[in-house]
Amino acid sequence: MAHALLILGMAGVTFLTRYLLIALLGRWSLPRALSRWLSYVPTAAFTVIVVRGTFAPQGEVTLDPCNPYLWGALAAGLVAWRSKNVILTIAAGLGGLWVARVVLG
Repeated sequence: MAHALLILGMAGVTFLTRYLLIALLGRWSLPRALSRWLSYVPTAAFTVIVVRGTFAPQGEVTLDPCNPYLWGALAAGLVAWRSKNVILTIAAGLGGLWVARVVLG
């Protein structure tokens, strides 16, 4: 019973914090400059995740050619540049990573 109450309490807190933010922002419009600035946040966050995972997979920057993540990123970057297709880019990145792991060990 205690676990059920704990889960319900966490769900309630999560719902309220999300709902209040949506309800308040739904009534007001953000200033144009702030709205434009916020539009860059998802791209910046995704870039940080990808760059950190590619160049520092174990927490230290590794520019070694034996880093398979670099080869996967290179394959994905080339396919993205040429095809502009998200699915092909993901497949190329995963394929490049897989081949690099097999070849490099």
